[in-house]
Amino acid sequence: MKYGLQFRDVFAAWESILDGVWITLLLSVAAMLGGLVIGVLCAAGRTYGPAWLRRIVGAYVEIIRNTPLLVQLFLIFFGLPSFGVRLDGLTAAMIALVINLGAYTTEIVRAGLEAVPKAQIEAGHSLGLSGLQVFRYIVVFPALKAMFPALASQFVLLMLATSVASQISVQDLFHAASIVQSRTFRDFEVYTVIGVLYLALAIGFRGLFALIYRVVFVR
Repeated sequence: MKYGLQFRDVFAAWESILDGVWITLLLSVAAMLGGLVIGVLCAAGRTYGPAWLRRIVGAYVEIIRNTPLLVQLFLIFFGLPSFGVRLDGLTAAMIALVINLGAYTTEIVRAGLEAVPKAQIEAGHSLGLSGLQVFRYIVVFPALKAMFPALASQFVLLMLATSVASQISVQDLFHAASIVQSRTFRDFEVYTVIGVLYLALAIGFRGLFALIYRVVFVR
């Protein structure tokens, strides 16, 4: 059977596809910002906090990292209504992505903090700097430099993982592809175009992060 490629019907739905790109970017950036906040707080708690706090943060990290993102999403969207908490799809997806990314970011930030040589911190204290001054002038920049590549990779992985939000009818890029596919029945063409868009977004973000790294950290 001969199959003729036909992208015209797919490109005719470019408005729906662009809306999907926008929702995907919105989910990615919002989840990254929220995940960073959680990651920094949890990493500080796990690094400098009391034993009970370190155990709680450790349990959070292990639970999230060892369960599928889809399960976490369904628990929030389908499970919370059992307790009277009903969220729309976009909000549920954002919360699930923030919680998921927060666990991974916690470990990245913690590793960055621990990458700073203790000798440098001790030298700062010996010079009479306070704990806050040591953190600000000695710890922050080397830690950020060490963790930035991992955070950048995690962001790209998160952006690709936002496609799970389509399972609860969030109108992201993958959901837009499903709609276009159901209207045109051009499966190969639709998912080729969507795949190329995901690839372009991933390469674009990797290039942007590489540029930021060179400007900020390579002197």
